[in-house]
Amino acid sequence: MNEKTRMYAGAKTWNPFKGCLFDCVYCKPTFQAQAKRPKCRDCNKYVPHYHLKSLNHFPSTEIVFFAGNGDISFCKPGFTSQMIWAIKKHNRRCPYKTYYFQSKRPEYFKPFLSLFPANVILITTLETNRDGYAFVSKAPVPSVRYEQFKNLDYPRKAITIEPIMDFDTEIFLSWIRAIKPEFVHLGFNSHPKAVKLLEPSKGKVLEFMRMLKAEGVEVRGKDLRGITGTLKQP
Repeated sequence: MNEKTRMYAGAKTWNPFKGCLFDCVYCKPTFQAQAKRPKCRDCNKYVPHYHLKSLNHFPSTEIVFFAGNGDISFCKPGFTSQMIWAIKKHNRRCPYKTYYFQSKRPEYFKPFLSLFPANVILITTLETNRDGYAFVSKAPVPSVRYEQFKNLDYPRKAITIEPIMDFDTEIFLSWIRAIKPEFVHLGFNSHPKAVKLLEPSKGKVLEFMRMLKAEGVEVRGKDLRGITGTLKQP
């Protein structure tokens, strides 16, 4: 159940847990399609479930995206604690790895903050700062996600702005400034024919990238439709 992910360069997913109930429209042709398995009804339905055989099969890559085929906030807390323990144990042999834990309900991470080893980066998705969001997802609206993530007392954070939706530049920039992420991962909708979203212009995105870099924020990403010259690839 370890798979190369198109989302983060050089990363593979580690999927002892899979599935999500946020029902994001842009997820259907991407993560949900990638998660399908002929012999697993729950994978095909994309409902939260476990693959215990994957527990001890860590990806060989230096970047490991935990539960990359789901949202970890639907994972039972006891199981997440077990995964953190497994990472700490694996760190004895492979201390050079970095683990991404990502959720659109970042308050889920709060009970685990003192348990995470130093090589875990917490990530949330903020496609926009605007809350007119019901047609996109059942996840907490961006302003709620932002407040939850900002208030986590944890030193290593990152933000995914993918697929990017139209935004208010100064407000969005102030959010990122307040969160102080190690990097921002940014990209357009990779399936525009299948999913229609209200997007900013390429010029607006390029200027936003320049503003982030002026703030000292590392910008990474993909599917930027030709404006990749200012990106740093990991």
